[in-house]
Amino acid sequence: MDRGIRQRGLLCTFLAALWLTGCGGFAALDAGSGRASALPVSKRTLEPTPEGREVVMYALGLIGTDYRFGGKNPEAGLDCSGMVSYIYSQATPLKVSGSAADIARLGRPVSRQSLRPGDLVFFNTQNRPRSHVGIYIGEQRFVHAPSTSGQVRIERLDSGYFASRFEEARTYFD
Repeated sequence: MDRGIRQRGLLCTFLAALWLTGCGGFAALDAGSGRASALPVSKRTLEPTPEGREVVMYALGLIGTDYRFGGKNPEAGLDCSGMVSYIYSQATPLKVSGSAADIARLGRPVSRQSLRPGDLVFFNTQNRPRSHVGIYIGEQRFVHAPSTSGQVRIERLDSGYFASRFEEARTYFD
């Protein structure tokens, strides 16, 4: 991994730590006044579990990592399921592996409104159920390893492409 990618990863990890310790949880800045205001429940990020926090920090630390089909570690590159398996093995005692569909079968279903940081989101991107997986980080955003553009990045659940392909969410945490 080159120095620039590592520095971006460290910056993302630092920002995630700030966000997860209270700088982005249950209040948001009102665009007009600049003051904090409570968000409706459907717009808030539910509080993550301790494991979820760790998962998000690891995920954000991999931003900019190269995509590689079948990739299972950051040095060689990651695909979506390899990224999830790698992060969960580093951040939790849980072992998740296999394809996105295999990973989905092991988790407990959660509604989109009940997503917490660290939960997994699944999409139909190849005319196959659960063909893509990402890690939810809060506020309608997730980290994933896309095959296009070639690097791990953040996307929005409510963007046109992913909103129309979202299938389900799963959690591995209590």
